[in-house]
Amino acid sequence: MTDRGSAIIIGASGGIGAALADALHADGRHDVIHRFARAFPAPHHIDVTDEASVAAAAALVRDGDQPPRLVIVATGLLHAEEHQPERKLADIDPDWMARNFAVNAIGPALIAKYFLPLLPRRGRTVFAMLSARVGSIGDNRSGGWYSYRASKAALNQLARGFAIAEARRNPDALVVALHPGTVDTGLSAPFQRGVPAESLTAPPAAAANLLRVLGTLTPAQTGRIFAWDGSEIIP
Repeated sequence: MTDRGSAIIIGASGGIGAALADALHADGRHDVIHRFARAFPAPHHIDVTDEASVAAAAALVRDGDQPPRLVIVATGLLHAEEHQPERKLADIDPDWMARNFAVNAIGPALIAKYFLPLLPRRGRTVFAMLSARVGSIGDNRSGGWYSYRASKAALNQLARGFAIAEARRNPDALVVALHPGTVDTGLSAPFQRGVPAESLTAPPAAAANLLRVLGTLTPAQTGRIFAWDGSEIIP
């Protein structure tokens, strides 16, 4: 999928992020796997809502021997102890909505700000961000989940913008948003009731799916949104 160099997983303590990092390590295609997460101590700590920690993580990679050719942002917020996705208009809370945007859109934007410039200007590079099908405006048929949907729709727009900018630096660059499906992690746990067993994916399988999709995409497909099975999702 890439030419050696290093790979970076942001959110490597989560179910999908950890599985992605493990899969990349087992594959051996990259010389170094950088794992960053909010749960990790320095120097591998990163909080996507704290620009200083994002800058520090990027500096660690920049000072390494291997330039990154793959960056995957596997962070996300769907629920918290005191908040669930909104089911009705009355549930909208401005602070919760702002928190969704901080984690799901602004955070990945900060990652792009500091990590995209580290990618080489020649040869294939990949910058991927985990999104969600519910962030598709054209595919929204049920409403609700206002904060999560809107923040992921913003992320999808950012992916398009980043792709245009990165193509000017490197015509072989790929920037995409990815929908992993319903994965058996803490993020989806409260919403798994009624999900058929065959539709609930274990993290290692989800990671394999996503890496397989990234391996098939070309620079001509940059700036778009793809599901775990390789199908394209409309914005």
